[in-house]
Amino acid sequence: MKSNIMFYDKKEDSIRCKLCPHNCILKENKFGVCNVRTVENNIGVSINYGEVTSANIDPIEKKPLYHYKPGKNILSVGTFGCNMSCSFCQNYEISQQVPKSEYIDPDKLIDIIKTVNDNIGIAFTYNEPFMWYEYIYDVCRKIKEENKDISTVLVTNGYVNKKPLEKILPYIDAMNIDLKGYTNKYYNNICGAKLEPVLETIDLASKYCHIEITTLMVSGENDSIDEIENIAKFIASVDKNIPLHLSRYFPRYNLNNPPTDIENMIKARDIAKKYLNYVYIGNVAGIDNNTYCPNCNEKLLTRGIYNTQIHITNNKCHRCNTDINIIL
Repeated sequence: MKSNIMFYDKKEDSIRCKLCPHNCILKENKFGVCNVRTVENNIGVSINYGEVTSANIDPIEKKPLYHYKPGKNILSVGTFGCNMSCSFCQNYEISQQVPKSEYIDPDKLIDIIKTVNDNIGIAFTYNEPFMWYEYIYDVCRKIKEENKDISTVLVTNGYVNKKPLEKILPYIDAMNIDLKGYTNKYYNNICGAKLEPVLETIDLASKYCHIEITTLMVSGENDSIDEIENIAKFIASVDKNIPLHLSRYFPRYNLNNPPTDIENMIKARDIAKKYLNYVYIGNVAGIDNNTYCPNCNEKLLTRGIYNTQIHITNNKCHRCNTDINIIL
């Protein structure tokens, strides 16, 4: 379904989209970088409003969110379109193409959220959720107006302009934000974007909701210890209690570099932990991804393959009473 876009400047014979830092010039039947926003009859429109390509019940840990309602399940949905062009994209079939989809209006989606068993809310994921902006804004605003206990989550690349971000953040409970690297060279060459807007998103979002950061360590591209150390330093400058997930890369889409070296990932984790209280390794079997108190090292959560065991009853260590950045 199509909807009018929310953030734009009208030009004489075109529209400048102001949703993300690309600030694309849209013309009649010509799309922006995201492949979902265009102009029809001199009006800016998005073609993916309510169009769902993927829907699953996932453990919240798969987002990954380790410190937001651990052990719970969340309904996860996605559409199509993305404002980056990552060479390693895991979901390129929906991010870079227009696949088959099913229209679900906001009220119906909210009804589904309420009726799914053992479900804490909704996560917008799989493709880039900000390219679904108008739909997500309508759904999340209505959810929070009706029932603040329903969780709203975004899993995003963070490549969005400040005004749209500020408008939607009051209706978002948690975000996992990809910080794909720490150089413009990497963002330009591998992702088709720029670094600075993502850093600004992380800083702003941290003031509104729970956030966690994911960095996919791509072999020979952004997996140096120095780059991971710079990422950790930046996150610590915002809040050293923000969890960082270092994820293992495997060849996918247009990138055939070898899988990330696990020993290098462990070294990177150890360096990052000099600056951050919570650093985890993803996509590697047998790695200790339990949560420990940063003060006394008491085990607070045990993460198995299929479940999470919680050993605390609030956001304090039961041994030393240190505050823990966690929402149970």
